Amino acid sequence: MTSYPASRVLLRAALSVGHDMQSIHAVCRTSSAENIDSFLLFQWSNGKPLQADFVTYLLSGITAHEDSCGHSGRLEPGDLQWMTGGHGVIHAEMPVSDGRIHGLQLWVNLKSADKMVEPQYQELKSKEIPKPSKDGVTVNVISGEALGVIAQATDLRFQCFNYSISFSGWTAFIYTLAGSLCPDDDLQTIEPHHTVVLEDASEWKTRYLFFYSEESHFVLIAGEPINEPVVQHEPFVMNTQEEIDQAISDYRSATNGFERAKVWQSKIGQKF
Repeated sequence: MTSYPASRVLLRAALSVGHDMQSIHAVCRTSSAENIDSFLLFQWSNGKPLQADFVTYLLSGITAHEDSCGHSGRLEPGDLQWMTGGHGVIHAEMPVSDGRIHGLQLWVNLKSADKMVEPQYQELKSKEIPKPSKDGVTVNVISGEALGVIAQATDLRFQCFNYSISFSGWTAFIYTLAGSLCPDDDLQTIEPHHTVVLEDASEWKTRYLFFYSEESHFVLIAGEPINEPVVQHEPFVMNTQEEIDQAISDYRSATNGFERAKVWQSKIGQKF
């Protein structure tokens, strides 16, 4: 059994696994976990975001991506896709390889002032993601900083690793992929495919995460709360119902950011 220091304690844990990993499965939703601001949804694969950041981390398989803004890409295991929906984008994601596609997808809310920005897209290949190691711990630093290494993107901390880091004042949760772990002073062992919501305990004494398995694999996701109202209708995310109604109207009429949707057709979508 291995332990590492942490300044977070377990708030609650819940089994979070879908029946079919090929389909959309919500691991964590804001509606059922109100204190996980600024995160809207954490799931296995696929989605069409608007007014949000959309982060996909591929674990196995190969997928292709394209959108109405002209972006296209191909994700292989360990690759990361980071898309900002902004004022509006339509996109397609399709499997390229045979077999099941395993990936993690996170929807991150944007501040009201940033919801109507131009859509953006960036792709990080596995070889571009820093992977520092220390004392048998390997950290894929997808965003933020860990073990003295800073990632390319810094607004969100989305790390796939075997370690714990404190973010005072931020909301945080863990999703376990393999192995088991247990927070200090807590008798509950966390098995694979559980969502673990962490409490901000920066004023507490140092805590520990105990790894009972030789290889414990999980993602730790932490972010600074926005503290703004959230109104969500499927992929549309705004602050008021009136804004949601307007976004849906814009989408249907192909106006106010959706003009390119009038002529855009998915090439990869036509193959299926």
